[in-house]
Amino acid sequence: MAVKVVPTRGNLFRLAKKLKMAQKGHALLEQKRQILMLELSSTIAKARKVQKEVAEVFQEAYSALQRANISLGVETVEEIAHSIPEERRFVIRLRSVMGVEVPEVDPLEPKADPAYSFLETSSSMDEAYLAFCKVRSILSQLAEVENAVYRLAVQVRRTNRRVNALEKVVIPLTQASISEISSVLEESEREDFVRMKTAKKQKIKREG
Repeated sequence: MAVKVVPTRGNLFRLAKKLKMAQKGHALLEQKRQILMLELSSTIAKARKVQKEVAEVFQEAYSALQRANISLGVETVEEIAHSIPEERRFVIRLRSVMGVEVPEVDPLEPKADPAYSFLETSSSMDEAYLAFCKVRSILSQLAEVENAVYRLAVQVRRTNRRVNALEKVVIPLTQASISEISSVLEESEREDFVRMKTAKKQKIKREG
């Protein structure tokens, strides 16, 4: 249903300008949606790959932990684990994809020297430490891609709503209003022409 407006040339000009802006906005948003969809698809594929790697790394890490527990005892391993300081070296950067800030986490390499003493430990403990360093690194990658997928998906949904609103509501209604006003103005011009022609004939008849 067209928006009811007074059928004047001023309103026709205003609606024509509005239609042009809406069509331009639609084209830009459609381009943005396509780029975001490509980025989202790529990031989802990356996330699936990282999730698979996470499962493998966790399996290796828990196997190494079991060996350390058998070699040193669960209580000793727990004490060593508590002595390892909290990791604070995470560096998170943001890059923009069509206005969406997507995180990038710098990869973490294990520290050269473990925080625990080598006394009363074994190679199995070192293997477990290195294995869980890999876990920490892969989890930071997983957090990066999952956060990126969420942010991109939210923006894709928002862009879809705006594209659909322009495509299915704003542009059709504006076009319908322009068509209705144009029709009324054309009819009015025809009526004016007929009146002018009739008046001219009557004038000529009176003068003759």
